[in-house]
Amino acid sequence: MRPRQELQRRRGEKHNLRVTPAKAGDQYPGSVDSRLRGNDEGAVPQAGGCVSRRQTRPPNESGDRATQEEGMNGQRGVAAECGIGTKCAHRKPLLPRWTAWLVLTLACGGCPSIRVYRADRHISAGEALVAENDLEAALVEFQAAAALAPQLAVPHSRMGAVYRRMGEYEDAIRAFVEAIRRNPFSFDDTYHLAQLYQFTNRLREAIQAYLQAVELRSADFDAQLNLGACYQRAGDFSQAADRFAKAIEIDPNRPHAYVNLGVALDAQQKYYEAIRAYKNALERDHRQPLVLVNLAQTYMNQDRLKLARLALQEAINLDSSLAAAHEALGYCLFRSRDFGAAERSYSQALSCDPKLPRAHAGLGAVYMLRYREEQTRTDFRDRALEHWHRSLEIDPDQPRIRKLIAEYTPPPESDPEEVLLSERSRR
Repeated sequence: MRPRQELQRRRGEKHNLRVTPAKAGDQYPGSVDSRLRGNDEGAVPQAGGCVSRRQTRPPNESGDRATQEEGMNGQRGVAAECGIGTKCAHRKPLLPRWTAWLVLTLACGGCPSIRVYRADRHISAGEALVAENDLEAALVEFQAAAALAPQLAVPHSRMGAVYRRMGEYEDAIRAFVEAIRRNPFSFDDTYHLAQLYQFTNRLREAIQAYLQAVELRSADFDAQLNLGACYQRAGDFSQAADRFAKAIEIDPNRPHAYVNLGVALDAQQKYYEAIRAYKNALERDHRQPLVLVNLAQTYMNQDRLKLARLALQEAINLDSSLAAAHEALGYCLFRSRDFGAAERSYSQALSCDPKLPRAHAGLGAVYMLRYREEQTRTDFRDRALEHWHRSLEIDPDQPRIRKLIAEYTPPPESDPEEVLLSERSRR
């Protein structure tokens, strides 16, 4: 006997099975359907309630079927005859919930623990509470999920979003950092972390986070635009212009990208390119008075005062309450030596916004020039000094205004009695 057949025979004895060898001349009783049922005619149940299929199949006349049976037993083993690895009458099918658990396990990174399933339930409950605006209760659910499955990034990401809505930005930053540590390929978490850094004026960290975000998703318009804004606030106008240009390549129909590009180019004294950017923004949305103010400022940088004045008049026509437009028009008129019109424009700007430091500074300059023309009108000098002091109170970082105040402030008048006493003491 072959070694494999001997092994099969021993296994059959172990499981109390009776293996009947096939003989030539024997026929199968019944039809094919009867041979495939669990308990055919002539089948003898074995111990454990399992029926050996070999017992229900009498030998065939030829030796071919016996050879096939031996080959099958050699591949599957006699263990398959007792229901191991096959569907037997005493075995129940797998429950459907195992399929759901398997999908959940694979989605969570292959963790076989049921704790992941429980953590997912906490996350779902927390998201429902966020939808109901119950942020404190939602935070408790997300914290429970993080405690159950510390390897998951989702609970920390959800906690970061909740902390951000609650205004607790430092806690939100820590939560997003933990989420990124668990899943460094999450664009959303990286982008939200960069936004928090930008909002808290941590520009270096914001730039690094935005660079990671655009590396994960280079075609994201907002990430490129915000990265350019961070570079611009940091004073790197060249990098800012490059990022704004990339944002425009992604979506050329967003006017504020052209506006930011114009500001960055203007700061680099690339005036013609800045004017082109402003005009592109106005072509996409012509009702933008602030863009017209920026365009006028660029015209004034080129000493094109007439074009600047026309742009500012158009901005005021769009929004007559825009203090920046009135202030810029006052400066344009001041440079045109039209001091009366400049005084009216500065006064109109302060009526729209009493805390506009440039308007106070400009109006003070107008009054001081009128005082220099009429030395007897000391009231013009006093008004000028008053407006300059107000400008410094609003914005102390104005060294030129401080210098003007020190230059035009009159020395204190001497008391005659003190002068007489000082003269007598010297004698």
